[in-house]
Amino acid sequence: MHSLLKRQLRKHLSDELQGNKEILNFLNAVDRSYENYDEKLSMMHRASTISSNELYEANQSLKEEADQQKKILNSLTEAVSSLRENLNEEHIFVQENLEEFNAAYLAENISNLASKVSEMTVEKDKLLVSLEEQNQSLNNYAQMVSHDLKSPIRNINALMSWIMEDEKDKFSPSSKENCALISQNLSKMDKLITGILDHAALGQTEELKVSFNLAEVLKEIEKTIYVPENIVFKYPDSLPDMLFVKDILEQLFMNLFTNAVTATEQVEKGIISVGYVPDEEYWKFSVTDNGKGIAKQHKEGLFQMFKKLEVDNNATGIGLAIVKKIVVLYEGDVWLASKENEGTTFYVTLKKNV
Repeated sequence: MHSLLKRQLRKHLSDELQGNKEILNFLNAVDRSYENYDEKLSMMHRASTISSNELYEANQSLKEEADQQKKILNSLTEAVSSLRENLNEEHIFVQENLEEFNAAYLAENISNLASKVSEMTVEKDKLLVSLEEQNQSLNNYAQMVSHDLKSPIRNINALMSWIMEDEKDKFSPSSKENCALISQNLSKMDKLITGILDHAALGQTEELKVSFNLAEVLKEIEKTIYVPENIVFKYPDSLPDMLFVKDILEQLFMNLFTNAVTATEQVEKGIISVGYVPDEEYWKFSVTDNGKGIAKQHKEGLFQMFKKLEVDNNATGIGLAIVKKIVVLYEGDVWLASKENEGTTFYVTLKKNV
């Protein structure tokens, strides 16, 4: 027993009671109750301290979790509002007070919107299947019509050539000129049908990529097309070795070169320059000519089918449409910069890993 407490108790006991056995037993019981008091008090203090720390950490964890839940609820609310806007829903779900958030209401909204998205996805898949079937039918039709048209056109052209050869002495100058015009128009029609067929066939078959040197390919294209003596081609020394579908790239540059030649054939010294910009993600090229340029009113819709800059040339209006379709297939882009009587530059990008 604590000495001060013991002395205080004995102070109020008579001499007779201080010697009483029962009183002594009582005092001893009180004394035993105070055994290890300091140790027990220290243990209780440590226990309360540990509990307090655990409670603090638990409260911090709950607070962080509550903040996270609020962020999730905010995100869900924004997602629901966005879905409603995209689905043209009249009612916009807005949660102004997160403390009064109605989770069941949000869940119902998400469920309803998810059902609508699912229905739209099914409808989209049906439309895609239908579109694919229609495209296949159109491509088959284009192949059939092209074959059926090209054969008689070429036969007529051959017959005209034979007639001109056999009867050239009997034809008047006017008749000879008319026969030449017929032959010219038949050739133009043959080119037009070939162009339509090439455009329709783009992307229909998977072609393997091969390695080749671009400079060599471009010089071969230059030899293939008609180039007047007044026009020269210029290539940079930095043209790369490429891994690409060679036929597709040849088709793209052949159309750009032909377009540039047409623009510069009336220039005294026509120059067609190829440019290349290294890039990790895209092949980046340009084809520049110093020809007659393109008027502002003709730039719009230039890459559409049958769009031509002039009506009196032999162009089919399909070449630039093919260029556009190629860059779309390879997730790139094509655009131009041009001024009348100063020339034109076509810029082309093609994604490497498609």
